[in-house]
Amino acid sequence: MPAVHHKLLLEDALQDSPQTRSLLSVFEEDAGMLTDYTNQLLQSMQRVFGAQSEMGLATEQLSQQLLDYEKKNFALGKGDEEVITTLQNFAKTVGELNSLHSELANQMADSMVFPLIQFREKDLTEISTLKEIYGIATDEHEAAMVKYSRLPKKKENEKLKADLVKEVAYTRRKQHQASLQYYCALNALQYRKRVAMLEPMLGYTQAQISFFKKGIELVSKKMDSFLSSVSNMTQSIQAQLDAEAEAMRVSQRELLSVEDTVYMPDKDTEPVNRTLIQKAGYLNIRNKTGLVTTAWDRLYFFTQGGNLMCQPRGAVAGGMVLDLDNSSVMAVECEDRRYCFQITSPSGKTSMILQAESKKEYEEWICTVNNISRQIYLTDNPEAVAIRLNQTAIQAVTPITSFEKRQEGSPNPDRAKPGGAHPASSSSQKTGAAPEPEDLIAPGTPIQFDIMLPASEFQDQNRAGGRRTNPFGETDDDCSTESDDSLLQQVFAVRFLGSMAVRCGDNQEVIYEAMRQVLAARAIHNIFRTTESHLMVTSSNLRLIDPQTQVTRISFQLGEVCQFAAHQENGRLMGFVVEGRDWSDGHEEGEPSFSAFVFESNTEGEKICYTISLAKDITEAKKDPEALAQLMKNMPLTNDGKFLLLEPEAGDMTNGAGQEDLESEA
Repeated sequence: MPAVHHKLLLEDALQDSPQTRSLLSVFEEDAGMLTDYTNQLLQSMQRVFGAQSEMGLATEQLSQQLLDYEKKNFALGKGDEEVITTLQNFAKTVGELNSLHSELANQMADSMVFPLIQFREKDLTEISTLKEIYGIATDEHEAAMVKYSRLPKKKENEKLKADLVKEVAYTRRKQHQASLQYYCALNALQYRKRVAMLEPMLGYTQAQISFFKKGIELVSKKMDSFLSSVSNMTQSIQAQLDAEAEAMRVSQRELLSVEDTVYMPDKDTEPVNRTLIQKAGYLNIRNKTGLVTTAWDRLYFFTQGGNLMCQPRGAVAGGMVLDLDNSSVMAVECEDRRYCFQITSPSGKTSMILQAESKKEYEEWICTVNNISRQIYLTDNPEAVAIRLNQTAIQAVTPITSFEKRQEGSPNPDRAKPGGAHPASSSSQKTGAAPEPEDLIAPGTPIQFDIMLPASEFQDQNRAGGRRTNPFGETDDDCSTESDDSLLQQVFAVRFLGSMAVRCGDNQEVIYEAMRQVLAARAIHNIFRTTESHLMVTSSNLRLIDPQTQVTRISFQLGEVCQFAAHQENGRLMGFVVEGRDWSDGHEEGEPSFSAFVFESNTEGEKICYTISLAKDITEAKKDPEALAQLMKNMPLTNDGKFLLLEPEAGDMTNGAGQEDLESEA
């Protein structure tokens, strides 16, 4: 170790020369710099010790967090068993390393921080204290010398002189002793500072070496294979990530390479799919916020089975909004907004108004709700049923214009008017073969959806069928008398779906075909709005009455109704065929013409058909008094002597009276 070349000579302490004072100032400056440096070094070492202590606490917390991964039950954590096992092994290793880190922190405290603190508190504090004592002794010696120097020369006072001499000697001895102690401490500091600088670092290094040796013994052998397997696993996962990232980049480029119309509302290029039985997307729903104020909220709607579900943004799952079975949907005008439609429950008590983003979404939502309301989703193959119904609907409203088809469907293409195929229909019944649709209804026959006019308005308005009543509700005396004498009066709430001219009136198949074509035409052209009326069946006629004004819209004599039937699958559908006369050819008696009327009832169509059948029986029985008496004897009568058939439809009448425009559930 190199020797110390500079030191304070103790022999010069008593003389206290300026040279000694100058050298002392150098030692004092060195001691002051050493004190500052020691404080900074101690702060750094305490920071290292604090970091090591925090390292022990952090590794302990890390070990616990690794064990908690298994307890988190991640929603997408399926297949993480291998990761959980690996993390548990890591937690065990980290726990063992935590003990080593704690031991290292204790060694740092004992061999690095404590020696430096001891050096600062013992040696440097001693130098500071001796410096103060030396300064006080020097000041006292200087004061004593000042007094001694003021002794008078002419008149000496021996006693005063002796006292001053003793004081000077005392202060000088005191200064000499303080200076000797101070010089010795400063000289020793030159050695102690080197030990104080080296000893902490020696302890730090030895503690680190011990830590690394124990760490290598801990992880060297048993961790090599484990770390190798973890490295392979991470490389495999990284390879999968790279492949997935590249696939996502390619997919992103493809998705972003579309035209701008994809982002534009109401710019759909794909055709409307009318065979959907499931639909999902954002819709605006109209909510009432006050008596006259409303608000529109944009929510996510989707269909699930026969239910309409709604899921607000941020919600975990959706909730049911409306049961779509047997519900009705219709286009509505609402607050000057486009693409609005209304869904109404079968009872009519619950309804909601929704707004779609585009015309395509608007039409698909209406078709989807309409398909679900028919309960197509309950069939074995709902997609195929929806496609078949759509194809049937397209065929039903597609006119046959080719010459070959006309030749096959009608022997006289130039004369394709109602009643013309009557013989063919009869012959087909005789042979037992099912009649063709062309034999029942002429291809391209117009369909009338307006309840105010019969479907055959293109023919002569003066034909016998479809006699009009006075628009002010007035009827002639004959009708009044006949109504008063009627033995049967039954009212049904019905919705008019459509009417069209047919070729025959003696086959129920013509009613079924008319139902098919009317419903298909409504589905193809998105005609869902219907008008509700009251169908009154009496023993003399059938009348459609406005439920609000009680004005008869149209009436038919019971003898004109030649066929009536209910739908074989949808019990709410019923229809009848009315026979009239066509005088357009100039015949005196007129050619027979037939028109089919299709309705949807709130009750079963069979009840209406049964009532019409009973009315016809009453009409026939009126010709024979005995038969009429027997009929009245077998059937229950009301208090006023009329036939009691069904329970009054009070609820249906009440609900129907307040709804003018509804949507067909068919």
